[in-house]
Amino acid sequence: MIEVQNLKKGFGEKIVINDVSAVMEAGKCNLIIGSSGSGKTVFMKCLVGLFKPDAGKILYHGEDFTTMGDADRKEIRKEIGMLFQGSALFDSLTVEQNIQFPLNMFTDWTLAEKRKRVNEVLDRVELKGANKKFPAEISGGMKKRVGIARAIVLNPKFLFCDEPNSGLDPQTSLVIDKLIKELTLEYDITTVINTHDMNSVMEIGDKIIYMYQGVKEWEGNNKEIIFSKNQRLNDFIFASEFLRDAKDMRMLEQTGKIDENRNMEDMMK
Repeated sequence: MIEVQNLKKGFGEKIVINDVSAVMEAGKCNLIIGSSGSGKTVFMKCLVGLFKPDAGKILYHGEDFTTMGDADRKEIRKEIGMLFQGSALFDSLTVEQNIQFPLNMFTDWTLAEKRKRVNEVLDRVELKGANKKFPAEISGGMKKRVGIARAIVLNPKFLFCDEPNSGLDPQTSLVIDKLIKELTLEYDITTVINTHDMNSVMEIGDKIIYMYQGVKEWEGNNKEIIFSKNQRLNDFIFASEFLRDAKDMRMLEQTGKIDENRNMEDMMK
């Protein structure tokens, strides 16, 4: 679990994060959503220590990450896995070498132990036998899987994903969402996902934080979001007329006031 208390961050006179408090729960996919400029990326960078907040606390295991000494912060960083937006693989390294990179940085394992662990995570993300391939030789979806394998190779307690479905087709995006969700449950990871993908919101949004101009505007889950009364959130999630109609239909279905099959036929006319 990660607890954020009254977090503030600005650059010059511009306040980007304004008094945000939240709890990121273990064993759940905690999604941060919002339009460009909402502050969600800066919020995530504060959580992982890339930016130092101007005020507030970020608690890992109940200890404030923002005031820890270097040694303690390094120990927390060992527990953090990161999936970057573009996968951020090293082009000159093989799949195996990319995944092994954190093991080289943070462990004193033997080469045999490292390769054993690499094979374990490759098998877990269904890329068994891809060890010697280079990033240029694999698809975008496979690159994401390699990125996930690298992110979990140290058995992290915390997993941060920055736009994990960026650049992927809808079908592959669903596969990546499913994998992230499975790993979160399997290893009881506190997973934090920064995303614009509304499919992800609906599919794996165990907890959703909607940010607007640096403020937490709404908090809930993928079942509650359909019934939100927050107009800004509704405008963001259901931007098109088609999605607004779909939301209305879903609300009626939930309350038992409409026949699903008949309404779908009406909607497609």
